[in-house]
Amino acid sequence: MAEPIDWDLAVATATRLAPKGPELPGDEARDAVRMLRTLAREAIAPVREVTGLVAPEAAAAVIVDRPGWIASNVDGMRIVLSRWEVLAEKSDAAPAVVRSLGSRGTALQLGAVLAWMSGKVLGQYEVFTEDDDPARLLLVAPTIVAVERQLEVPTRDFRYWVCLHEETHRVQFGAVPWLGDYLTDRISALLDASDIGTREALQRLVAFFYALVRSLRPDSEVSAVEAIQTPEQRVVFDELTALMSLLEGHADVVMDAVGPAVIPSVELIRERFSHRREQPGTLDSLARKALGMDAKMRQYSDGAAFVRHVVDRVGMDGFNRVWTSAEHLPTRLELHDPDAWLARTAEVTTPS
Repeated sequence: MAEPIDWDLAVATATRLAPKGPELPGDEARDAVRMLRTLAREAIAPVREVTGLVAPEAAAAVIVDRPGWIASNVDGMRIVLSRWEVLAEKSDAAPAVVRSLGSRGTALQLGAVLAWMSGKVLGQYEVFTEDDDPARLLLVAPTIVAVERQLEVPTRDFRYWVCLHEETHRVQFGAVPWLGDYLTDRISALLDASDIGTREALQRLVAFFYALVRSLRPDSEVSAVEAIQTPEQRVVFDELTALMSLLEGHADVVMDAVGPAVIPSVELIRERFSHRREQPGTLDSLARKALGMDAKMRQYSDGAAFVRHVVDRVGMDGFNRVWTSAEHLPTRLELHDPDAWLARTAEVTTPS
């Protein structure tokens, strides 16, 4: 089967368009890499203490530049698509010229999205990997350095704060073995429920990976992608939205809970970082809306509010029943009504 996306072109496009990182003398760059590796190791114990979750011991965090982050994400998307059985049927049915044009066009779109994102993402845990390849915790050094300079916050404190967030994501997937398979399954289900062609489905996949795409109208409460989804897709889309909000909100709560004990300037960092999220520049704001990143920003606040409410009510041990099974995950509505989730999951029995 021909590849649905020209992956090499996607990587080349994203690498060419990615913003250049801050220029650092060689010794400063090496010091930054060493510090991030050290802080990533130091983040393991406090995250375990706060969350109560124990993930298998992992290899050292991998410090990457923006092209390295791009390559990892292209690999992840390729792996997800290779597991989507319907794609083979749709792709093989299309004429060769259509397959060729579609794969290159989607690659260019994907490359442009990844290029923009590479200047925003501070770190990432690789959820989608080959079966024999261990997932890695990535820290994007140029972007971390750029943001800490922009915010004018203490260097070590900010880098440790970022490591706490990304370590929480590693723990989420490492301590909850079914979570990665569930995420892959839901993405496949979203695509399976599509009533459109392969190229359009792939374009939506690109949009979904880095956006829950919303209308450019700032007063709209319905996203563009939701408006054209099938009823089956809306169900899956809501499940994915709830999951992503939970994961991001949980990581935000953990990083702030750990913070005061080990990061003296955590309140300053949170204040300035939140302001940065909420007040992007004009062009940045348009790009976020076009790619759906305004929805991504809401995931942090919605998910964090849910986690804080539940932890306040039943403690972290009580909250951790969210990781028991997919049935224990909050719905999109329950994210805004955590008491309803508490009532429902108190009656859900754990599968034997």
